[in-house]
Amino acid sequence: MNADVPALLPAAAAFDALAPHFDERFGEWKSVEAQRRVVRAALLDAFAEGSHLLEIGGGTGLDAAWIATRKRTVLLTDASPSMVDIARRRPGVELAEVVAAEHLDRLLDRAGRFDGAYSNFAALNCVSDLAPVGHGLAQLIRPGGSVLLVLFGRFCPGEMIVEAARGRFANMFRRLSRSDVPARLGGLAFTVRYHSRADIVRAMAPWFRLRRSTALGLCVPPSAAEPWISQHPRLLSTLVAADRALARPLAFLGDHILYHFTRVEDPA
Repeated sequence: MNADVPALLPAAAAFDALAPHFDERFGEWKSVEAQRRVVRAALLDAFAEGSHLLEIGGGTGLDAAWIATRKRTVLLTDASPSMVDIARRRPGVELAEVVAAEHLDRLLDRAGRFDGAYSNFAALNCVSDLAPVGHGLAQLIRPGGSVLLVLFGRFCPGEMIVEAARGRFANMFRRLSRSDVPARLGGLAFTVRYHSRADIVRAMAPWFRLRRSTALGLCVPPSAAEPWISQHPRLLSTLVAADRALARPLAFLGDHILYHFTRVEDPA
């Protein structure tokens, strides 16, 4: 290994190995598509046309390419070089950098300030300590800007039901752990952390104020139910409608939770 090239973090290495097949594995799942639609609607609502945005953990660039066609510009960042390489080749993705979420401050000298930032589908659950993420965003986001973060919820009844039905009882309560939880992807081991709402708010303080939180995948089952749920589109449509009605009051029960923060004014 070249001593000048830093070793990838364990989660980055796992996703790096899976990158060439990532979209094939997850891209067609209808449960994921349903959650993505909710996030994209929130992005358009939060960020006006012409906004200059930062994406954290952007993977292969699906969201960056989509929002770029809606007259927003995006700098995609990800810890996986292979993911970033694929994103750079995707039409619509003009800016992409290999930067881990924990090291956003490395963008300070060349990126300037952004109008907002977002992170989709639990990229930040691969980060044990979110404090460096909050500190990096505080330096990169202009006062008044929005930050939308999608992380795993800590109590997901849908996942508990699916795991119990499959006899994987040890997985039913893994999200309740207060420490790192072992995970594997493509045969490579890493850890995830199921952050509580309080921990997320604390990591973003004092620079960001939480405006609201919204459940994703409250009634729509989590990806653990795939590919079964994708084979039942009428049932899925009913569950999507139920999610729209319950997503705000029952946000804490979501498979994922979308946290919408606002950057406060810099102290005098």
